[in-house]
Amino acid sequence: MRREHPHLQPVREPEDAPELPVLLPHDHGTDLEPDVIDGELVDEQETPEEPSRLPERIVGQVVRPASMSRRLLEFAWTVGLGAHSWWVRAWTGRSSGVAKRQIRGAEAAGDLERLDAWWDRQQAAARDRHSRSMDLPQKVLGRVKVAVGVVLCVLIGVPALLSVLSGVLVMAGAGDPAAPWRWAGWVIRAVVVLVEIAWWAGVALAPVVLVIALYREGRRQPGTPTWLVEPLEPVEDRGPIPDEGAILAALKNLGLAPLNKAAKDGWRPRIPLPTQRDGEGYRTQLVLPPGVTVEMITEKKKVLAHNLLRFPVEVWPTEPRDAPGVLDLWVADQGSLSGPVPEWPLLKAGQADYFRGVPVAVNLRGKPITGRLFQANYALAGIMGSGKSSLIINLLLGAMLDPLVDIDVFVMADNADYDPMRPRLRTLMSGPGDDVVEACMDTMDDLYADLTVRGQALRDHGIRMATRSVAEVDARLRPRVAVVDECQALYLHDKLGGRAIDTSVKLLNAARKYAITLILATPEASSDSLPRKLMAVCSCKACFAIGDQTSNDAVLGTGSYRAGISAVGLEPATEEGPGDVGKFMARGFEPKPGLLRGYYVNQQEAGAVVERAMRLQQQHGPGASSGGRDLLADLDEVLGAERVRVADLPGMLRRLAPDWPPYQTMTGSSLRDVLSREYGVRTTNAKNVLRLDPADLRQARARLEADG
Repeated sequence: MRREHPHLQPVREPEDAPELPVLLPHDHGTDLEPDVIDGELVDEQETPEEPSRLPERIVGQVVRPASMSRRLLEFAWTVGLGAHSWWVRAWTGRSSGVAKRQIRGAEAAGDLERLDAWWDRQQAAARDRHSRSMDLPQKVLGRVKVAVGVVLCVLIGVPALLSVLSGVLVMAGAGDPAAPWRWAGWVIRAVVVLVEIAWWAGVALAPVVLVIALYREGRRQPGTPTWLVEPLEPVEDRGPIPDEGAILAALKNLGLAPLNKAAKDGWRPRIPLPTQRDGEGYRTQLVLPPGVTVEMITEKKKVLAHNLLRFPVEVWPTEPRDAPGVLDLWVADQGSLSGPVPEWPLLKAGQADYFRGVPVAVNLRGKPITGRLFQANYALAGIMGSGKSSLIINLLLGAMLDPLVDIDVFVMADNADYDPMRPRLRTLMSGPGDDVVEACMDTMDDLYADLTVRGQALRDHGIRMATRSVAEVDARLRPRVAVVDECQALYLHDKLGGRAIDTSVKLLNAARKYAITLILATPEASSDSLPRKLMAVCSCKACFAIGDQTSNDAVLGTGSYRAGISAVGLEPATEEGPGDVGKFMARGFEPKPGLLRGYYVNQQEAGAVVERAMRLQQQHGPGASSGGRDLLADLDEVLGAERVRVADLPGMLRRLAPDWPPYQTMTGSSLRDVLSREYGVRTTNAKNVLRLDPADLRQARARLEADG
């Protein structure tokens, strides 16, 4: 069945293009068959202004009318191949040909187990054939009896029925008694005429149908002699449009021995999808010859791009999931991927919704791509200067424009990318020290512990997952976004790494319906910095410029590089130019993996968005109340004389003031940040456990009261 591509526009043949002969397609018995395109091999070159989708165009060759004798010889040879194929299949089906070949092979290989198995199968097949032969006379006799019975019923039943109808007409005086017999005669004559017409039509068409069927069967068979096929001729003049001829010429010059051999043997490619416009480029599908895989083409991507007058990032060879052996090649217009990306849609106006996603990129066709936040998590990787932070900034700025969302950002390196967002962030900590790692670990522990609170909130509201309407009225279900940039420092930490991996995996597995989103980023794509257990449950993966195949597959999944889902060809920004900064191979953003171009928002623009986000939060954010509570007084009330784990304090505050919204979403790390930033109350860290000393709290409270 032909697959529809509604977004593709056919490329038209120029009006002055010469008329080309229509050639019969190959028949390989696949679902791609109706789209097969074939042609003759030719010598003279013809370079159209636009690629064609006419059936007679064949990849990589310029069309030359073949001689009538060559066409007839090729047709006769193909019909003969079809007849031979049918004969072999019939003989094999009626005999033990397959079993005998397997037995001979097993004997030659000395495989006694295989020999015994095939011998038993041959004997069983022989017994089955003997049984069918013995039963054949009885089956024939039974069918004859049935046929005689049907004939007798017709010969006796029809006259009897007509006699009854005649009697009814006589008794009722309603008409001529002979009328039923005349009607029966008309029906019999009509049936005889139709049978005669069908007979002679069948006699006339049967040979044609048989020859066509043999021809189609023959096209499925290999073995066309080379003297019937012209050798492939290279296309000398390379043009900017990657039509079928240019693509085959590019493939022929990849230096692949199996492809060169196929060309010398007269390989004639089939084209399930002729060259067509697809977004800002062209798309073509062609069936590769035996011995040539899409992976081989992918490994030669730089050479292929050069042959097509493109940069490597502008050429994407892949293999469709439903069409193995088919090269699906997308080639961008020259320079189309190096131009500016459109402005971020929410840059100057608008409000976002965490539950609907935020704009993050455009695909190769220029379609805006929405990054999901609800029920999604992210893993980003790419060498420094490839644009990872830009994608995170797009996600965070969009999340900030939803006044319900709380955001924690931990950057385990010296990095100022997120500084303009500080006023709207719940937490922002950066630096290579252990204090950032420990704070990040505390927050992840709090998030995982908060799942219990969120689960109870879902039960209280009788719903299965968080929704915006419920989050607006219940602070326990406010969305949370946590960013861990340079996450390799967390997962490779000598003391906290194992616990961080375990907590992250459990969090990703369980947090899907609780409105918690985790975003991880690292320049070191490996199974250590992005553990396999973590990547197995991560929904959205983005690979920016990366060094090698192993790193590529660590982010996008095993086998991605071989399937053409690769960011290896992307270049990071350097002193010489921007490279492919902002471009990334994405999985989980669209139904199929593909290359995306992220929006870019500079720091000044980000500051303006943050100001707008702050105003939105003040106007519409939850937790605003006419009354208020004294945090230090509440803590003083719930504390005794001994030091207490900071992680236990939010629960104690919720029990003290169950109706106070800020306490419903408070975690240990957020409480620590508030105490340190707003009140100057320090917390102690003993064996990676934060604790609050009541004496420190009361001393700070007394100082604040003294200061008025």
